[in-house]
Amino acid sequence: MNYKVKLSPKADKFLNKLDKKLSEHIEDRLRMLRDNPFLHLQRFQGDCYKFRCGDYRALIDVDQENKLVIVRVVGHRRNIYK
Repeated sequence: MNYKVKLSPKADKFLNKLDKKLSEHIEDRLRMLRDNPFLHLQRFQGDCYKFRCGDYRALIDVDQENKLVIVRVVGHRRNIYK
């Protein structure tokens, strides 16, 4: 049950702006979603999920039919829900 994790351009841009060590930590945590994404995700709104990475959050869509995890946006927890 391997899923593919795909970053949106907005999420990729945000990760590139972060410190390299922090960016690598978040990317490592996102790779955990490949085996069983629903083990680590919490429902946010509708079909959207949230994923915790320390002080950062990722808003994620899951396409079960194509086995795809789409990271829509990544941001600090104080700003992500606005």
